[in-house]
Amino acid sequence: MPFIEDLAEIVGPAGLITDPSDLAPYNTDWRGRYHGDAAVVVKPASTAEVAAVVRACHDHRIAVVPQGGNTSQCGASIPRLGHGEIILNLSRMNRILATDWDNDTLTCEAGTVLATVQNVARQGGHLFPLSIASEGSAEIGGIISTNAGGTAVLRYGNMRSLVLGLEVVLPDGQIWNGLRGLRKDNTGYDLKQWFIGAEGTLGIITAAVLRLFSLPHVRATAWVALDSPRDAVALLGYLKTRSGDRVTGFELVSRSALQMVLLHIPGSHDPLSQPSPWYVLVEMDDTDPGSDPHGVLESSLAEALRSGMIIDAALAQSEAQADTLWALREQISEAQKLEGISIKHDISVPVSRIPDLIEEATARLEAQYPGIRLLCFGHVGDGNLHYNLSKPNLLDNAAFIEQTLAVNRIVHDTVDRLGGSISAEHGIGQLKVDELVRYKNPVELELMKRIKHTLDPLGLMNPGKIFRTTK
Repeated sequence: MPFIEDLAEIVGPAGLITDPSDLAPYNTDWRGRYHGDAAVVVKPASTAEVAAVVRACHDHRIAVVPQGGNTSQCGASIPRLGHGEIILNLSRMNRILATDWDNDTLTCEAGTVLATVQNVARQGGHLFPLSIASEGSAEIGGIISTNAGGTAVLRYGNMRSLVLGLEVVLPDGQIWNGLRGLRKDNTGYDLKQWFIGAEGTLGIITAAVLRLFSLPHVRATAWVALDSPRDAVALLGYLKTRSGDRVTGFELVSRSALQMVLLHIPGSHDPLSQPSPWYVLVEMDDTDPGSDPHGVLESSLAEALRSGMIIDAALAQSEAQADTLWALREQISEAQKLEGISIKHDISVPVSRIPDLIEEATARLEAQYPGIRLLCFGHVGDGNLHYNLSKPNLLDNAAFIEQTLAVNRIVHDTVDRLGGSISAEHGIGQLKVDELVRYKNPVELELMKRIKHTLDPLGLMNPGKIFRTTK
């Protein structure tokens, strides 16, 4: 085919995959939920090659699905069946382009794995604070495109707060170079914000200037047992009054989530002797090596225990113990995958409404679907919960999964009533296209569509993601 020959000429043999067996991993998301049929995967090695590929696709009216580490939770990086789309995978573009320690910035290509960015920053005495369970495979371009959050949003913000500049290949193949490491640039519209969280529907992110921070020298970590999410919110407020922004992580974990990790992840152990219905994983850190966050956390939890706010706590006595506690939280998603299919929700509400959300949605669901199992965990500090539901018995669960639309209605209606969002950090992808129409303000949705049409009038950039399309 002339088009395939054009692509081969641009990227060379190392940058083109057409063998069906080699295509399979790129056409399937990591959860095994979405399956595409792209006949070619293009893997450019430079921004110039990306631009040439996009221009060729523009000329031939071929749609492009951008892909990085393929860790999307909502099918954003998988092509649709029967649409003749190609995958443009950026994993070969994985270079660190520059570090500016005085300006606290790092510039890298979009295919750079998050863990690599973290390690390079650490070697330079800096911190790149974004931390997610898939950081060993998730790539910077995809993380920006979904505006990922992770466990440190409470102190550092999500990806939108950590990006200072972008380089983007536009749908017609033009290159916009916005790789500026400026904190202040008031020269009109902040164009980079259009592409952060856009899931590749407006252009292909090829490089980014990332914001770095001072590397913490001391940290304190604790696993805390409590009776309810309401106690968790109260504890968060109490700890913030005692230590301010030194609280960097505050993760809620239901007992059912911990049990799943203990069951499926070898070597995992319950940190406490007695089970509790809910837990939080708390972390404090400080850049001052002479400070004592461990002492602050220990005394704060002791007071919380005396007041009845918490049931028990285990404080890590070493970095290894802290890592072990974090592993319990980070392996929940993997344990879920091993357990089987569940109905998943990535939702957010104001922090103060988290207890209301869990209480109200759970009560309605238990009344409608007796015997359901709630597996709830997430980032209480920024109001983001992963609210997942299943039934323990495989046959019962299969029937329950068929009720996904009705279950989503109960959960999302509750979220909407409490002033929340149906997507906190995973994006819309293919999974929530219809839900977005139902819950997004019509004026907001129309403005988004206008931006999409202005930048991508042919609709070739990741079609069918975020917006429903007939093309």
